[in-house]
Amino acid sequence: MGKLKIGIIGAGQEALHSHFPNCMKNNHLAEIAAVCDVNGESARNAAEQFGVPAWYTSHQEMLEKEDLDLVTVCVTNKFHESLTIDALRAGCHVLCEKPPALNAKQAKHMADEAKKAGKLLTYNLHYRYAPEVQMVKTMIDNGEFGELYQARVQAVRRRGIPGWGNFTNKNMQGGGPLVDIGVHMLDTALYLLGYPQPLYAMANSSDRIGKRGGVGLMGVWNPERFTVEDGLFGYVQFGNGLSLQIETAFALNCKEKQRMNVEIYGDLSGASVFDGEVYTEKNGNLVDMKLPFVQELDKRNISISNFIRCCAENDTPLITADQGVTLMQIIDALYESAATHQVVEFEK
Repeated sequence: MGKLKIGIIGAGQEALHSHFPNCMKNNHLAEIAAVCDVNGESARNAAEQFGVPAWYTSHQEMLEKEDLDLVTVCVTNKFHESLTIDALRAGCHVLCEKPPALNAKQAKHMADEAKKAGKLLTYNLHYRYAPEVQMVKTMIDNGEFGELYQARVQAVRRRGIPGWGNFTNKNMQGGGPLVDIGVHMLDTALYLLGYPQPLYAMANSSDRIGKRGGVGLMGVWNPERFTVEDGLFGYVQFGNGLSLQIETAFALNCKEKQRMNVEIYGDLSGASVFDGEVYTEKNGNLVDMKLPFVQELDKRNISISNFIRCCAENDTPLITADQGVTLMQIIDALYESAATHQVVEFEK
């Protein structure tokens, strides 16, 4: 069997800094055969920079002319569904950037098409691959946390509204910090909890700072074109007494420039995951344990490498299409609750 042929859709910053170099690190299994971007200059420049033999401005033309095995989708959220489905129908496995889609209906459509095509569909929710996450997951699976009953998710910036791209455009992105940075921490928490089915959700959101304007740490944004939330704060209830609190913000008048973390609590132990700490009791004493030898690894590289390996070996990826549906259902419910000021129940 020869090398798998990769097509990359989108030649923006995420693709240039992550998708291209990390795909190339797996050149023993796969090679980038083509790149596509609606901006022809971006596509051509990416092809020249990374030595890719073909570039296109139409993804459909690329899918028709190139004999591709897998595709990575690295474009604005609005186009995740259509491009992913086109690639699946062309017989390709797909890794799509986060969030899975604009909403759960789209994510379900994508998952159904993957099953129909018999192809793998995964999402680049790369924080799952962090060594501290995997250590805590192993401890949970070994029973060291006992019964889990509470989680807390934080993805908060003091004043980190992006001053570039489509991050403040709801039509293009589907939302603000919840779908941009919060989605990573929410997925990580759900992964550690075993991806339970939610019962109901409630939330409130704000756009006060975003629409007012002010000092920013990530460039200058236009408050008149700010159509997403600058913060969302919510609660999700699952079965068996398990619940989750979530705090997400592009702009919050807090002390830290940024806080990305997941806290998990069980009746035997708890953890602050990205602080690399576990809180428990041993030999009649309360003990704080620092996770040993936690290295700062390139999570994006591990995520993309895992996808390529799964395609080569026909293995199930760590992040499944069905989990993407559940993730988007929770995000939809949080947005609906924030908009209606009502508790949103999930279908049973």
